[in-house]
Order: sequence, then structure tokens, then C-alpha cells
Amino acid sequence: MKRVLIVEDEYAIRELLTLNFSRAGYEVSGVENAEKALEQFNSGKGKINLALVDIMLPGMSGFELCENMRKADPVIGIIMLTAKTQESDKIAGLAIGADDYVTKPFSINELMARVEALLRRISTGVVNSGTRELTSGEFVLDLGSRMLKKRGEPLDLTQVEFQIMELFFENPGIALDRDTILSRVWGRNYYGDIKIVDVNIRRLRMKVEDEPSEPRNIVTVWGYGYRWSS
Repeated sequence: MKRVLIVEDEYAIRELLTLNFSRAGYEVSGVENAEKALEQFNSGKGKINLALVDIMLPGMSGFELCENMRKADPVIGIIMLTAKTQESDKIAGLAIGADDYVTKPFSINELMARVEALLRRISTGVVNSGTRELTSGEFVLDLGSRMLKKRGEPLDLTQVEFQIMELFFENPGIALDRDTILSRVWGRNYYGDIKIVDVNIRRLRMKVEDEPSEPRNIVTVWGYGYRWSS
């Protein structure tokens, strides 16, 4: 049974989400602040597969909580919940490790669909037991361990970032438009903004490139998308 952690300080929203996810067959824990969320996360009572995190929390912010969880677990799914519509908040959440965001007020059905799609992507990555390696220049992508190495040194990637790299390695030198990347990584029925592709590419460049401001591997194809070059 998949375990979901809901971090939301508004009681009515937290109870509504807890009820709906419980009915859908998830094991659910609901807490009202980031400090209690970290207690649950570090309790050792079973792995949390996905966290729904409100940005505006009392005490530690949702951003800081997201960053802490992502550093400790590169595989956990994280969806940010926020009443804010500013682009900077969405980008900030994705930049520190969130996989997706949903703006309040939201449809329960849409949120459930986003959660299910994210968990499927995570499961696909974790279950992959092959040992095939893809090599591109100084990079090696191990599909069995779900690890990317640069000059023999492992890079810390989230599952979403790994899937983008897998897509690049399978299409070396080919310009991939944003819609293709979005559908292959996030799924054909993804409800969110295509800008999530650009934010994740920006985050990948910080990890992959020697000079992120002058990328040589993840190359922008202006007005179209991105191309991998080794």
C-alpha cells in the first residue's frame, strides 16, 4: 500500500484530502506543520512514497520542508499545494526538488490524477531491474541503479530528472520539443503548465554542466525545445 503524507495547516482541507486518499486505498498521514511532517518522515515507520506539501505553513515553510525531504530521499514524490499564483513560487518549489504543484482551489479528481501519475513514474523507475548502461561522452546512465555518473562520479538526480536524462540519452543529438518531453516524462494527460519542463532542465544543468550558464550538453533549441550533446 502506498503511503501519502499530507502537510496542510487548514484543518478542513487536510481532512478532505485525508478522507479522499484513504477511500482511494492509500495509507495516509495528515499533519498541520513541517516539524510534525519531518517527525513522520524520519520516524522509520515505513517509507513515505509521496508528500503533498502546502507552501504557507506556520513555522518552517513548505519550501524548506521540501528541500529537506528531497535531500534525504531523491525518490519520494513531492507535490506542492499553494494558494499563490505567482510564477516565482511555482518555479521556486520545482527548483528545490518538488515534482509538481497544484494551485488552490483545486479539483480533487485532478489532484488524484496527478498523484497517481507521479507514483506510476516513480514505480517505473524503481522497479526497473535491468543492468543496461547508456554511455554518452563522459556520462554513464545506469538504468538498473537509476544513477547518472559524470567522469565516474555519481550525480544526485530525482526520478523526474533521471527520466529526462534517459530520454536525452535515447535520442542523442535530436532536438526534442517541450511537448514531447512533457508527454514522455509527465504523461500524456498531464494537467499542469509546460513550463515545468524548463524548470527541470534548469535544475539539471546545475548538476550536469561544468558551466550551467553556458551549457554544452543540454543545449537550447530556441523556440522549440532542447537537444542532448556529448
